[in-house]
Amino acid sequence: MPYLATTSLLWAFSFGLIGSELKGVDSFFVATLRLCCATLLFLPFLRTKAIRKKDCEKLMVYGAIQFGLMYSFYMKAFQYLPPHLVALFSILTPVYVVLIHDIRQRKFSTTFFIAAIISVLGAACLEAKTVSIGDFWIGFGLMQLAGVSFAYGQVAYRNWKRQNQTVKDREVFSLLAAGGALTALQFSLVSTEWSDLQINLSQWGSILYLGFVASGLGFFLWNKGASLSNPGTLAAFNNAVVPLAVLVSLFVFKEIEDMTISMMVRLAIGSGLIIVAVLFCRRGTKGRFASLPR
Repeated sequence: MPYLATTSLLWAFSFGLIGSELKGVDSFFVATLRLCCATLLFLPFLRTKAIRKKDCEKLMVYGAIQFGLMYSFYMKAFQYLPPHLVALFSILTPVYVVLIHDIRQRKFSTTFFIAAIISVLGAACLEAKTVSIGDFWIGFGLMQLAGVSFAYGQVAYRNWKRQNQTVKDREVFSLLAAGGALTALQFSLVSTEWSDLQINLSQWGSILYLGFVASGLGFFLWNKGASLSNPGTLAAFNNAVVPLAVLVSLFVFKEIEDMTISMMVRLAIGSGLIIVAVLFCRRGTKGRFASLPR
């Protein structure tokens, strides 16, 4: 669980950086650079001798889905939805984590599903707003595709890691990131207006942080935490970043100036529900999932 909590904190800062520093920069280009940085960060640790060629290909496919497709669908959604609706429609990801796990295991886990639903309710308390826009359903569909992609990659890697416990996470992470980078690059080659790209020094600094820290270190810690967690805890933590992102926006980037008591109450309730979901899942499944070697 510490891995998931640390990653949630790292990702909370990403929202402010993207919204303030990288506004107007092509999203597919940024996604590609982030994943390229993540690949380079862990390339020195890559060890493929201990795993089969088929597994290398499988991990790249997992990364293409979890990172590449997720980023591509997510970034595209901003063309149809305002940011707060993009965030709102991401809260279904925990449900997808649980359902995909159960489908792959050919069973239904009530405890995991309840934990995911509680987490969704917690995030909804923070983000619920109603805005009428013409492209509502296109944006909604893109965000669900992003959520399913991210959820599938997490569960698939978790299951693969539990079948290959002697392989260390850092030894294969660059394969995941490379798969994602290649996928995002394909979208960028088609959509990015290369002649119009203008990036200043501050923006390059933000991109490097997002690439090496948020995407590189963050996704590595997240997938390591996923391999050590049961599906319910993993599902709940998918929304733990929401209250953290709100706090960072309020007190670090000062994006919300007119903070009200109502907003503070929603933050407290939402955060509390997400914490309850994590504790509920850990207590209800104690002893059922053996930890992997660290």
